[in-house]
Amino acid sequence: MSERIQLSIDNHVATVRMARPEKRNALDAEMFEALISTGERIIADKSVRAVVLHGEGKAFCAGLDFGSFMGSPDLMQKLLSRSEESPANMAQRAGWIWQEVQVPVIAAIHGFAFGGGLQIALGADLRYVTADSQFSVMEIKWGLIPDMSITQTMLEVVPLDVAKELTFTGRIISGTEALSLGLATKVSEDPLADALETAKLIATKSPHAIRAGKALLRDAPKMSRADALKLETALQVSLLGSPNQMEAVQANMMKRDPDFKNPE
Repeated sequence: MSERIQLSIDNHVATVRMARPEKRNALDAEMFEALISTGERIIADKSVRAVVLHGEGKAFCAGLDFGSFMGSPDLMQKLLSRSEESPANMAQRAGWIWQEVQVPVIAAIHGFAFGGGLQIALGADLRYVTADSQFSVMEIKWGLIPDMSITQTMLEVVPLDVAKELTFTGRIISGTEALSLGLATKVSEDPLADALETAKLIATKSPHAIRAGKALLRDAPKMSRADALKLETALQVSLLGSPNQMEAVQANMMKRDPDFKNPE
């Protein structure tokens, strides 16, 4: 695995650490590749039931490392390339892959989450932040638009006019304001510790129900009302009477810890 990302898995919880602290975890080609390959590795590991994503050092992620791409049109073209595995191109997939991961992903954010860093955080299902962390849709500063899956993530958590204001101005907001706008889930003095606590709690639940719940809440908002209601039914039918669902019932009735089996 690339040195840009450190992955550990313990008791069904995967911890993903962006490890480029000297550059505030800025996104170079190697970081893009490492984020995607790490997400793919987690997707393939059926023992994982929750993921915590965070950055080493003074920031979550300061955004694109422009210097590493200057004078290299081939690298920029690589970021725009697509594979058969995903509708997203390489740049987009660094953020979107956390939605492709079938279990909940919690981003623990401190310091900066600028530009691409914010879009990676938005790919997570939950965002725990410090009050003084800083967020910005910063692409406008460089005469660009955000293009790392923000249309599929930010618009799920904030109203359209808020997304427009942040995109048009590029202004920097605090973790406290991010919470008030809907960009953050929780303000915490120690986002990483709180994220790990939540992930450990999620990991005690039925892994099939966890995955079905994420699929439902990820896909239903983009569907027609009829299709969303059908999806609810289809996912519920797949759970009813299944081994892990029956184990949940029996564990509750017997007042013991459940012993869930991983998906195949």
